[in-house]
Amino acid sequence: MKTNCPDLSLAIYADGEKILKHKIKASTVEEKKTLIEDLIALWKDRDQYFANKTPKGEYLAKSCQLQYDHKGELGKSKEELYKCFDKVFKTDKTTFTHPKSLYSYFSLSVHMYEEGKKPAAELFNTYDEVSEKIEVEIQNYSEKLNEILSKQESGKTLNRKEVKAKDVCESYLKNYKLIQQNIEALSVSKSTCNILIPLYSKSFETHQNDSIWLKRSVNRMYHKECTEDVLYEQLVKQYDKVSPSADTKIFVATILFKKGKDAEAYKYLKEAYELEKDAYEKSNLAYRIGVILKKKGQYSQARTYFLNALKLNPSNGKPHLAIADMYDDSAKNCGKDNFYKRAVYWLAAKEAKKASVKDPTLQKRVNQSVDYYEAKAPTRKEIFQMDMSGKRIDIGCWIQSYIIVPKL
Repeated sequence: MKTNCPDLSLAIYADGEKILKHKIKASTVEEKKTLIEDLIALWKDRDQYFANKTPKGEYLAKSCQLQYDHKGELGKSKEELYKCFDKVFKTDKTTFTHPKSLYSYFSLSVHMYEEGKKPAAELFNTYDEVSEKIEVEIQNYSEKLNEILSKQESGKTLNRKEVKAKDVCESYLKNYKLIQQNIEALSVSKSTCNILIPLYSKSFETHQNDSIWLKRSVNRMYHKECTEDVLYEQLVKQYDKVSPSADTKIFVATILFKKGKDAEAYKYLKEAYELEKDAYEKSNLAYRIGVILKKKGQYSQARTYFLNALKLNPSNGKPHLAIADMYDDSAKNCGKDNFYKRAVYWLAAKEAKKASVKDPTLQKRVNQSVDYYEAKAPTRKEIFQMDMSGKRIDIGCWIQSYIIVPKL
């Protein structure tokens, strides 16, 4: 049918793909190469006869990934595979979305850099582009998931289609966040301050009016804690001059904090938050501001921003962990005696548990945090000795909350 009537039906290619994938999985080493080549040819024919239903980024990336997964049988070098992914990413980044393929592309970029076939500037550019692509996909699935969660939290029952959509969103978010962590891990040793500062110093004059380059440079120096160098301030000021935004105001605030101008810095943080209108981006911004305020010891204000981040993006669990961490840090100052102070750790554990409910990808971190907090809370013996089983403890200072002591 494919040979005689290749344009008859898309089902020819959809069913053919399933059949060939099954055969590849069950084939011997001798048969595998031919079957892989047949599947790649099938995708090419699909693109020829059903181009409008064959997103190039998706299907070309599938072809590259298939070759990557079977590079041994096909005799493909890492350089050949890098060129395959690179061409696809530059041809159609929009539909190049699969987490595994994005990771394969970046890991091959790192290999090319380590082999001396790709300069540092190009590696960082690839890192930024792939990271930004992942962020776009995380936002996409987060917004879809938030709509479903909103219905669920209002007390309405999800239909089968919505339950399936929820599972799909959570699965993709888990994979994208895992890939995000792995890509960051790959780039750690390649993007130290000793590498970044001379690189950006050399490139500044050429790119000083390029807002994208400035944004990426500032972001990288900020996250790699290269903010003490004079170049960081130069980059921030130029970024704010070329493309003033909520993002630039945050970075200006970091400079003001460094100079001890806290009051002015707080004004910039507030201005940044008020400037951002997109709900998802505003959530990310609220979290960033919360982290800055947390580091400054402004826990009450930080919690307000973390809670705002949760309202704007309910599927993000990280603010819960940040709030729990602040409770942990404040326990020694919030209570009339040792028992009451250590009861704060129950509140911290309770807050941390909320994170994995919102974001299952945080489960490991949540388990570690909860175990740590509960180990510092009063023991069953102490609860018995103090006759506190099931009683309410009001927590003062900035926390202004309460916890019910576990029943014995």
